[in-house]
Amino acid sequence: MRVAHLSYVNVFAKDVVALSGFYQRVFGFPEIEAIRSPIFRGLDTGKSSLGFNALDAYELLHLAEFSDTRGVKFLLNIDVDSQADVDRMVPVAVEAGATLIKPPYVTYYNWYQSVLLDPEGNVFRINFMMD
Repeated sequence: MRVAHLSYVNVFAKDVVALSGFYQRVFGFPEIEAIRSPIFRGLDTGKSSLGFNALDAYELLHLAEFSDTRGVKFLLNIDVDSQADVDRMVPVAVEAGATLIKPPYVTYYNWYQSVLLDPEGNVFRINFMMD
């Protein structure tokens, strides 16, 4: 019996409107407007949600002493339905402000993916899990 599930992944963002808008443009995730605030935006990814917290949230959550945002701190993995979707979405992401780190390739574990940085430097992959 499963007792827990992932509901949200929240990203600390310098500009919650711009960064959430980036993920909306690239992946078509709709905003969850009912939870919008001046320091938060949430997107419905279909299976869980992706949240964007303004840097003010460090203080609100009593995390101010841990607010060093340098370096890669997490990796978002966004799954799509086909290799063609990966190939189609990579240039969309780059045009929307992403930086391409590794163009689409087949991994040793048989996923087709590309590695990118979003406009604020957060790493994400666009994945297709091949059979």
